[in-house]
Amino acid sequence: MKFKVVLEPSDEGGYTVYVPSLPGCLSEGETVEEALENIQEAIELYLEPLKNEWR
Repeated sequence: MKFKVVLEPSDEGGYTVYVPSLPGCLSEGETVEEALENIQEAIELYLEPLKNEWR
């Protein structure tokens, strides 16, 4: 499953990234790569309760 993410520079340094289609699903990282890795984990955690509903 693919999701569109929005990556923005943070005022404090690093990057903030969020998923518009998943309200409240956001993360951050010091680098673009780290932020993208972190949002992948956040997406998995966000969707985990939904997986259990489908079982």
